[in-house]
Order: sequence, then C-alpha cells, then structure tokens
Amino acid sequence: MSSKSIAMSSSETTDNPPGISGAAVESRTNAPTQHVATIESLDHEGRGVAHVDGKVLFIEGALPSERVEYRPARKKKHFETAALLNIQRASSDRISPKCGHFEICGGCALQHANLSLQVASKQRVLEDNLRRIGKVKPERILPPIYASPWEYRHRARLSVHYVAKKGGVLVGFRERKSSFVADMHRCEVLAGGVGQLIDPLRELMSALDAKDRVPQIELAVGERVTALVLRNLEPLSPGDEAKLCAFADRYRASHRLQWWLQPKGPETAYPFYPHDVSELTYLLPEFQLELLFRPTEFTQVNHRVNRLMVERAIDLLAPQPGEHVADLFCGLGNFTLPIARRGAKVIGIEGSQSLADRGMENARRNGLGSLASFFPADLYTDQESAMQRVPPVTKMLIDPPRDGAIEVCKLLTREARPTLHRVVYVSCSPSTLARDADVLVNLNGFRLIAAGVVNMFPHTAHVESIAVFERDN
Repeated sequence: MSSKSIAMSSSETTDNPPGISGAAVESRTNAPTQHVATIESLDHEGRGVAHVDGKVLFIEGALPSERVEYRPARKKKHFETAALLNIQRASSDRISPKCGHFEICGGCALQHANLSLQVASKQRVLEDNLRRIGKVKPERILPPIYASPWEYRHRARLSVHYVAKKGGVLVGFRERKSSFVADMHRCEVLAGGVGQLIDPLRELMSALDAKDRVPQIELAVGERVTALVLRNLEPLSPGDEAKLCAFADRYRASHRLQWWLQPKGPETAYPFYPHDVSELTYLLPEFQLELLFRPTEFTQVNHRVNRLMVERAIDLLAPQPGEHVADLFCGLGNFTLPIARRGAKVIGIEGSQSLADRGMENARRNGLGSLASFFPADLYTDQESAMQRVPPVTKMLIDPPRDGAIEVCKLLTREARPTLHRVVYVSCSPSTLARDADVLVNLNGFRLIAAGVVNMFPHTAHVESIAVFERDN
C-alpha cells in the first residue's frame, strides 16, 4: 500500500483503501470540521488509539502509523470515541479482508491488519497490562504462538433468526455492536468446511416448521466428525426430523456431519443423527493423546494453536517423572494428561463435575489412570477447602476463566506452599493475569520469569497468554 495521501473530497470516487469499505468510512459531506489524528497503537478491542488535546481517542478501523480523518462520536472526561471518515496515510500493515462480510459481521475485528501487526499489538497489550496493573516486568518475552489464521474455529455458536418480512432465516454471528444476526453467506474462520455451509444451513432452517423456534446452532469440529447442536425450544415435528437427517446424509461424506439436539440446558444435548459415527475427539500428537469431549463441553477453539500452547506450557513447567504437580481449572485434562505423560503424578481440580469425570475418563482411555486424578471443586467460592485437598507439590499449572485466579494466588504463600517453586499461568485475560501476577510477585515472592502471547483467536482483539513464575525455596 502506498504511503501517499488517499484523502477524498465528497465529490471524488477514489476507491477506499484495503479493509475499509464505504460502510466503514463515513461520508464527509455533512462534517462541519475536519478532525485529523495520527494513530499510535491498537487497544484491547482492536481500535486505533491516538492522543488529541491531552485526551485518549479511540477510532475503530484505524491502524498504527495511519493519519486519519474522523468524526467525534462520544466524549468522556478522559477519552473520546470517534468514527473513521477517511485515511490520509495508510499503514503498510493494512491488507484487504479475506471475508466479504467483514464490515458487518462481529465475528472478526482485525482482518484489515496483517497477522504480524495483530500479534505484535497483542504482545503490547500484554506487556502494558503487566506493567500498569501488575507492576511487574517479565525477565524475558516468549516468542508468540500462532498458526494459520483461517478455518481455525473448531467451536462456534451460530445464531439463527427467522426474519418474517424477508421470508427466510439468517444463520451466523451477530453484527458488530448489535444484537442483529449478520446477513452472511460463508465464513472464512470456521473449521471443518462449515464456513461453506452457511447458505445450505439457511435454506434448511428456512424450510423447518420450527424455523422461528430454533435460536442457535453450536458447532464442534472433532478429528473424525463435526457435531451441529440444534437448540430446539420444543420437540421437532417428524417432517423437521426428516429434513435434518437428509441434510446430514447430503454432507456426510464431505463434512462428516452429525446432528445433536439440545431441548434445554447444555447438559440435555444428545446425538440425534446419524448414530454410526466416531466420537468427538481432538489430538495432542506430541504427547500421543486423544481426548474425548461432548460438543457442549469446553475445549479450546483453535486446535492447531492449542497443540503449540500445550507444548509450550509443558516445556515451561518441565514436569519430571515422580514429581508431584497440580493443575487448577483443569477442564477435561488438556494440560493434566500431557503432564502425566511426562511421568509426573498430577492432580486436576475442576469446578464442573462432568468435566472432572470426563478428565478421568480421558486419563483411563490414554493409559494414565495411575498418574492423573481429578476431583471437582469450585476454586472461586470454595478455594481454601479445595486447596487443602492438594498435596504438597513442586509445580502448578493454572488455567482459569477470564475472571482469573486471584483468591487461589493469595493462597500460594511460602508458608502455605513451601515446596512450590514454579507456576505456569495460562490466561485468557491480560488484565486478570496482571492482577494475579501482582499477588504472586509482590506478595508471595515469585519472579516473573517469562511471558508471551498466544494468538488463539486470529482477527480478533482477544488476547491469550502464558506466563511462568519461579520462587526460590
């Protein structure tokens, strides 16, 4: 992209730069004053950040180093938001979005930025949070973990909405900053070829008798089967059941589809058709593991990145044969079983009874039942009694939800855990990681040895990361 000015007057018809459509770059015809800013960075939502008259300015769609024209949208005491009107000087990192629905669909936010910029911006967000919130600085920065940014979503929840005036059904993600379902026809980030089935799914849902009583389809892509979980608010008619069966048969060879029905909560989901298919599993080849899961159970969205992340976590943790290790918020064993495969004795703690049971099942299926054990406990409301069940360990892996693990981290004092000398923390929120790092480092005597980003969700501003803490015993 040339760095020359591409500013346009209201009468010009020059094409917009890559990644900016007419819908995103608003007309300047009615703008009373031209506001111009130079973008410095991206924030945690993927918006361009500038400073104007001593205030922080957020502009969606703008990239670092770009000089842009904008229209003020909302003013607060310490910051403003603005709409992007035009780009006078485009960034060399700006690219054309691959998806034709990028400007309206809320599934992606950064397809207009190349992958290098996306990853570098997430690394900056992580470091800024550690410095500002945690008052800590990693001794070294880990290389970022990333893989192909396309067809990476092995899990997704697609909204289904019947539009009576249009006589049809929309299937897809929500529009940006809206509760409306985006009018989309394919998706470039869904795995298993499901992104090519948006239109066939729309046709199928439109043909159902229950088309106005099916709010979502949950997707789970495994190694040998792809589950589509239909949220049916009431029992389906025989005709609707036949249509689902015909759809699965039509795409069975190419997409290995299996329908599940979910009449109420996630625990009520059950396989509907066909029944003679493989179970849902994902692989961790480095550890010779195959993990079983149900489509409504939590697993990592990006299987390729998950493999790399697990390898990195185990390398940092360095479990040794015979060593005692704890895995907190363990789920169905994504890290627990690789730790056991290294020969360590590992105990996994998980808030969900069903996931703890699934973890134990996976341990037995992979021949690790003697090394890995799981028990259910709520590490948010019952963390003290839960931690009392954890024997003395030398190493610990923590992989909490977005709320983090601050109460657990407070319990990791030298007095309470004298043998514990290494903690690997896998995070899906840089702000709660930074908050918990403050406790581990500034209260409990650990050092932040290293930290780096994991690009689990390409084209979004979502930041996942991994950090390792050490303490001398």
